[in-house]
Amino acid sequence: MVQHAEGAQWQNWSFECVALILGRRFPRHHVWVVRASRMYLHKFSSYCNFVQSNLFGAPEHSADHGAVRHLKALLSNGLERAGLRSSASVFPPPGFSLVLVGFSKGCVVLNQIVHELEGVQADSDLAPFLSSITDIYWLDGGHPGGSGTWVTEQRVLEVLAASGIALHAHVTPYEVRDPMRSWVGHEHQRFVRMLEGLGAHLSNTLHFEDEPASIDNHFRVILEF
Repeated sequence: MVQHAEGAQWQNWSFECVALILGRRFPRHHVWVVRASRMYLHKFSSYCNFVQSNLFGAPEHSADHGAVRHLKALLSNGLERAGLRSSASVFPPPGFSLVLVGFSKGCVVLNQIVHELEGVQADSDLAPFLSSITDIYWLDGGHPGGSGTWVTEQRVLEVLAASGIALHAHVTPYEVRDPMRSWVGHEHQRFVRMLEGLGAHLSNTLHFEDEPASIDNHFRVILEF
């Protein structure tokens, strides 16, 4: 990050720094930070290893792209390489629990996982891994596409609400009050309203409500959630 002029100013939010922040936020958990598989012009991240995405990282969600399977493989391999499990052991092991946190464009990965829930629940290989997810945190989600920042499809949200996963939406005016991207705020409101109507375990927090929208506060939500 420090090698690029535009990125150097944000080095306090590097992968390493964010990992330390999350470690303090979840002191009884191992923390795994998953980077985007592609970076365009050193600033446009694309999580095309989890969801079909264009060059700038705008996603095209589907019901069967394989995000859950990919995440399971990443964690299984990572734990093995870290010496936390053997290759012969069952994954996930008994008592294993998983908290998913997405920030900014990283929330497209969470949304893709949500789109896959119904199919994965019927998959005997992936269902145990899916059932280990206890919480999902969306931190000020956003991407360069013109829609789909928040999940608003009725059936997809019905499955999510019925999953029993605790859901947490943390937003700032930078994303949900941007007049040039008004759909983000509208979609967020619809996401919250629909899940509340479906009886989901949902918390929703608007941070820095009385402060001007800024990219600094966009990043600071990582400290505040």
